[in-house]
Amino acid sequence: MEQDNNTLQDIKKTILLDAPIQKVWETVSSSEGIELWFMPNDFKPEVGHEFHLQSPFGPSPCKVVELEAPHRLSFTWDTEGWVVTFLLKEVDQKTEFTLIHGGWKQPDEVLPKANEKSSVIRGNMDNGWEDIVNVRLRKAVEK
Repeated sequence: MEQDNNTLQDIKKTILLDAPIQKVWETVSSSEGIELWFMPNDFKPEVGHEFHLQSPFGPSPCKVVELEAPHRLSFTWDTEGWVVTFLLKEVDQKTEFTLIHGGWKQPDEVLPKANEKSSVIRGNMDNGWEDIVNVRLRKAVEK
């Protein structure tokens, strides 16, 4: 599939967590773990599992599309074509965690659920992920 040059860039956040990879993996790949730092959900770590994230806009349908413990998890999020990926890499007893939120449309395209332009939503999400990954996830695993 060819990348449309007019679509918005993926959001990408990478941090180094002072926690072993297994602990980080359990926190990002279990329903209880995801609720601690992200949103309430009925996630199961199984490819093909359909679940919901309870977002401020109501329940968002999701589906697990990739699972490679303890290094990679991807799921579709909501109905806009978004894909969220968590990448984990062991670095000297610590864990490098990367979040990628892709599948963005063109900047001026209005997303019906939020009734806002894609570029605005992406900006809000970019800021949101900053806090979710750097503050909330860090707090959840570095205890």
